[in-house]
Amino acid sequence: MKKIIAIIAGGDSSEHGVSMRSAAGISSWLDRDKFEVYTIKTRGTEWLAHLPSGKQSPVYLHNFSFKDDWGKDIKPDFAYITIHGTPGENGILQGYFDLLQVPYSTCSRLVAAMTFDKFTLNQYLKGFGVKVAESVLVRKGKDVKAEDIVEKVGLPCFVKPNAGGSSFGVTKCKTVEDIPAAIEKAREESDDVLIETLMTGIELANGVYKTKSGGIQVLPITEVVPKTEFFDYDAKYNGMVEEITPARIAENTTKRVQALTSAIYDLLDASGIMRVDYIISKNEAGDDVINLLEINATPGMTQTSFIPQQVKAAGLNMTDVLSEIIEDKLS
Repeated sequence: MKKIIAIIAGGDSSEHGVSMRSAAGISSWLDRDKFEVYTIKTRGTEWLAHLPSGKQSPVYLHNFSFKDDWGKDIKPDFAYITIHGTPGENGILQGYFDLLQVPYSTCSRLVAAMTFDKFTLNQYLKGFGVKVAESVLVRKGKDVKAEDIVEKVGLPCFVKPNAGGSSFGVTKCKTVEDIPAAIEKAREESDDVLIETLMTGIELANGVYKTKSGGIQVLPITEVVPKTEFFDYDAKYNGMVEEITPARIAENTTKRVQALTSAIYDLLDASGIMRVDYIISKNEAGDDVINLLEINATPGMTQTSFIPQQVKAAGLNMTDVLSEIIEDKLS
């Protein structure tokens, strides 16, 4: 009998639309010979299952079920979470499915919460020797003088939501006068605001996943060359970027980046597909230095996202990869 897969998409953040595009990508790749697939669009407590007829059926949240076109009760066997932002990327949804004992595609609620909180994640991995940008965290309700921020992180600097994605609310500040408005902009996306030293160099994205049968699979690395000033929303989703897979970096650097990606995945005891982003800078001797930029535990899965590009470059196909991840969690 086919297992019932629910793709959970939408969510409550500015990334709602991006999430729905990821859901369409995942749906197109899932093997219909193995799985019966439904997409569930969420917004707050309104969850709607998209049925084959084009109708929508409300999801009963007490037991994660809905009725199909003929009134039959459908209870999914597995949740493929592709919500970017809250509640799918910060551990809330993982906790819900843990309570209902429904297996899901992503890492645990603890790891999801940690990777979503950029400052917490960076401080945790910094303790293991991972290089991260110098930063200041401005908590909700707290005021910090722009001059004090600049004294610690310098200029230019990036002001960004501490919990957010798709570059919503991110500002590159070149003067101290830019900082107060940038903080207010970031607070539209997240209560807490992260301010980081600008890291210059080659930007990279590296996907990874793990299964019991195949172990850790670190994918080829993508080099990100934005046509905008930095890798903002236009670069990510409106074609204002050149994405090169595999990245044009030294073979030794490639191996080091992939080894670090694998180590981070293990340190976090992660699961499912994860993407780790880096900046490669140069030290005084001219050697490549690997700096962690951020980790995305629920990466974009549109037809043009990094992960599908990297899977293709590895000689794999998305249908097999997704089947392997789902069947691994169901075993």
